[in-house]
Amino acid sequence: MQANTNKFSWFQVPEDIKNLLILAAQNWENTSESEKYIQQALAQTGENTDVLVAAYRFFYYKNNYFLALQTTFKLLDKIKEIEKLPDDWEQLQPILVNRKEDPQIRLYLNAYAASGLVLAKLGEIEQAKEISTRVKQIDDKNDFGSGILLDILTRPAAEEDD
Repeated sequence: MQANTNKFSWFQVPEDIKNLLILAAQNWENTSESEKYIQQALAQTGENTDVLVAAYRFFYYKNNYFLALQTTFKLLDKIKEIEKLPDDWEQLQPILVNRKEDPQIRLYLNAYAASGLVLAKLGEIEQAKEISTRVKQIDDKNDFGSGILLDILTRPAAEEDD
């Protein structure tokens, strides 16, 4: 089955990979079939950032938070490698602050914020709070949504009115 990949010209992957991603979308209702296409795209591209983002979204919206988190970590690692970012947060934070408008750094911050959301979904609340706090310190415009997540995670439980 071949799909029209021309409408995804902005997507910087080979045509056969675009076709796999389109097939995954077209077979959305059949999770095992659509996941097969996503896994093939991942296997064939290694760690292409566009494919990793597509895979993260797929797994997240399929409520497969474990694979969404794994994919996010791969994306973060790939960007760290490309941008030669340090592992230590104290060294990394000023770089992220100074370069937060760079496309790769924005992608890193989006992925890092997404990992906080997925960790919260998986019940890892303390890790989610830590990540949300870190991103919020960098994100003065709340572009990455971490402030909202942090507010939700730290909001006191609502008291019931009797």
